[in-house]
Amino acid sequence: MEKKRSNFTGSIGFVLAAAGSAVGLGNIWRFPYLAAKGGGGVFILCYVVLALTFGFTLLTTEIAIGRKTGQSPLTAYEQMHKGWGGIGVLACAVPVIILPYYCSIGGWVLKYLSAFLTGHGAQAAEDGYFTGYITQVGQPIIWMLIYVLITATVVYKGVNKGIEKYSKILMPILFVLIAGISVFSITLKHTNADGVTRTGMQGLAIYLIPNFRGMTVKSFLSVVMDALGQLFFSISVAMGIMVTYGSYAKKETNLMKSINQIEFFDTLVALLAGLMIIPAVYTFMGTEGMSAGPGLMFVSLPKVFKAMGAAGVLVGIVFFLMVSFAAVTSSVSVMEAIVSSMMDKFHVSRKKGTILTTLYGMIVGVIVCLGYNKLYFELKLPNGAVAQILDVMDYISNNCLMPMVALLTCILIGWVVKPKVIIDEVTLGGYRFGREKLYVAMIKIIAPLMLLILLVQSVGL
Repeated sequence: MEKKRSNFTGSIGFVLAAAGSAVGLGNIWRFPYLAAKGGGGVFILCYVVLALTFGFTLLTTEIAIGRKTGQSPLTAYEQMHKGWGGIGVLACAVPVIILPYYCSIGGWVLKYLSAFLTGHGAQAAEDGYFTGYITQVGQPIIWMLIYVLITATVVYKGVNKGIEKYSKILMPILFVLIAGISVFSITLKHTNADGVTRTGMQGLAIYLIPNFRGMTVKSFLSVVMDALGQLFFSISVAMGIMVTYGSYAKKETNLMKSINQIEFFDTLVALLAGLMIIPAVYTFMGTEGMSAGPGLMFVSLPKVFKAMGAAGVLVGIVFFLMVSFAAVTSSVSVMEAIVSSMMDKFHVSRKKGTILTTLYGMIVGVIVCLGYNKLYFELKLPNGAVAQILDVMDYISNNCLMPMVALLTCILIGWVVKPKVIIDEVTLGGYRFGREKLYVAMIKIIAPLMLLILLVQSVGL
């Protein structure tokens, strides 16, 4: 058991760890699809406005709660106000549900990286390859177990020697790779069998220029809600992670400066995720290549890399290496939220907490993998989607629990303990609270209303 709570050594480690948490699979495959679906620049405009208002509010709140209490989510909310500890239970339940299926998907990424590294990238681009792989019994489980062990190794090493150290190494590399692929993506040019030539610059225009053609008030509101839902992934809020990382921030850290930097990096990477994928997919596959979810990364992009010829092998390796880094920095934060909560609530050592969480992740991860073969079933969700095990877990955590945690957090801070508690924590040491009036208006009124609408929409009411 750790007698003294660990801290990030400085603001750089804190910012890179928090940004690493946010830069994950949700950003890389979900943001580009939603941007393409939501009229390109229309979605981006909505997203940036929401990031500077709604995202800023939740990010500030959770980090301040963590630092003020010095606790992870399972115990932090109870310290904020007696009787409100249930929010912490819900917040902790989110990473508990997410970890096994996230590690399963992380295993898919490692499989594709190995395929490109061993010269089998062309096979990965064939129709049916992805479905054929995930419906196997053995390989997906093996790659998932490897991925869980990589994640656990970082968490096991602790805050400084693990999370902070590896964030400082992986995040700069990750940014360079994303920027490099983005630049390469917009320089592409391809003429298909019908003689139609498409370029990366045309794809860039589709991505960035707002397209309001045929957009109604209803469809615009749908884009706003999509952007709002994406923010949960892009800034890692409502899942206990930012409360946990906030608890590791030193009291002398300028929280507002750090929050602004996290906000900037998260938004930049989200935008670059679309920039590196949409122009490339458009160039080789047109608008029909922009399918949702895993189909984008594991079906569309391998076909794009194959169409690039010899260069596609190298680009494929770099891309899946980058995705592996992004996935690990996120799954580390998910596992850390669970381990830290166990340490604070049950007073177990980091070693024991990590081992128990790893075993849990492996066991449930195996069940998730078997959900595509031995344990396959189809269940219709309240929002109309047909799902199996992974989709059900994703729906419960992302569509139900996360909006609920965020909504209850806004009520607690906005109306029960009052915004001044957060403002006092942020301004500790004489630092200025930028956008303070905006924060108060958002936490009390605007954010709760938006979250209520999102929650109602998410559960299909």
